Amino acid sequence: MSLSECTLRYIKVLQSVPQGKVASYAQIARLAGFPNGSRQVSRILHSCSDKYALPWHRIVKSCGEIAMTRDAGGSLQASMLQAEGIEVSKKPQNRHEQIWLET
Repeated sequence: MSLSECTLRYIKVLQSVPQGKVASYAQIARLAGFPNGSRQVSRILHSCSDKYALPWHRIVKSCGEIAMTRDAGGSLQASMLQAEGIEVSKKPQNRHEQIWLET
């Protein structure tokens, strides 16, 4: 399967999110050059995470919540984040110290 240049840009940004940090779908889209591409981030995570070793568990909603329900993988995501030292709460939270800032 050949990936578009657009998809490759998303993948490069996703692979850059370091351990112990989270990024939002919107942040990834902006950094890839597609400010309205948040849904595409979700599609790429769903279809390419295994093949390209994407850190899907580090991508959260802009409000800091895990997007998936507990039954659909949210529990696994929460455990993976906690293993990296990221606090996980059921309430939306401001994660300033845990948000990845591209430099």
